Amino acid sequence: MAAERWEPAAFKERVDTVLRAFVAEEADRLTAIDPALAPVAGQLESAVAEGKRLRAAFCYWGWRAVGQPDSEALVRAAAAMELVHAAAVVHDDLIDDSPLRHGRPTAQVALRSAVRRRPRAVSAARSLAMLVGDLLMSLAGQLFTTSGLPSAYLGRARPLWAALARELVAGECLEILHTGGVPDTAASLKVVRYKTAKYTVEQPLLIGGALAGAGGRLREGYTAYGLPLGEAFQLRDDLLGLFGEPARTGKANADDLRARRPTALLAEAWRAAGDRERAELDALLGRRDLDAEGVRAVCGLLRRLKAPDRVEAMIAERVSEALDALDGLALPPPAAAALTALAHSAATRLS
Repeated sequence: MAAERWEPAAFKERVDTVLRAFVAEEADRLTAIDPALAPVAGQLESAVAEGKRLRAAFCYWGWRAVGQPDSEALVRAAAAMELVHAAAVVHDDLIDDSPLRHGRPTAQVALRSAVRRRPRAVSAARSLAMLVGDLLMSLAGQLFTTSGLPSAYLGRARPLWAALARELVAGECLEILHTGGVPDTAASLKVVRYKTAKYTVEQPLLIGGALAGAGGRLREGYTAYGLPLGEAFQLRDDLLGLFGEPARTGKANADDLRARRPTALLAEAWRAAGDRERAELDALLGRRDLDAEGVRAVCGLLRRLKAPDRVEAMIAERVSEALDALDGLALPPPAAAALTALAHSAATRLS
């Protein structure tokens, strides 16, 4: 990738190369302890096999926007953001009991084959998956601290790692606490902010900026850009989760409905619904046996209540807010162009 030009595919390949080599080495170390750990090691590698590498990209441009040059050490540090994401995905799939991710069995499903002859095999597989997620989070810190960046640079970013983990866990906990309750848009947006928005955009930008020695005004600008854009990213995810094509999203589109998760999409529908529509929603949401016909019924009801339209408007409003904040930062042209492109791709994607 040319140092002054944003080429997403080339950047993704750089990050993929780092992740594949790093995780393969760690997987080998794990199986060297005992060959029985091979299925667990395989899930480590599967966890980083897919991804848009947006979090790494935001970290990279948080660094470059300060005026720092392209750096292989920085790419390694940025790749650590993707291990945080991989850990979050494994844990999220466990919490949600999701069977598919990227069109493939999730870790807790894939690991059943390793324990199929054991008592309580499903529970054992879930336990193994939990430990895979824990190890991925630990490896994220290891890759970051061994990236090759000077220790003084790493020290500037260390407090942000604690904030990243705390806020991510807070968002997951809030989602669990609000699941099954009365839908509420404000509560849903708080989950969106802490579960996804912060660790997807804002914190990677801030970490990249801290590594580079960003000043206070730029850090404030990163937050003003990153929070609304991260929220737009998750709101798009919620729309795709129900109305997207499973062949593209790689996930079952009934998951949020069966779990009655506190998405802004459902909250907006509930807010607009009358007593009859709320009774219809109550009868469908949270049913583990919800079939394709039930999903179509919910989708039709949400469309009649114009909930998808309102969520689309929320996305557009947040992208506009993010881009306005970006315009006010007077960044180097390559950084401004890259962060503008990332804003559009994060909010208008199909998967």
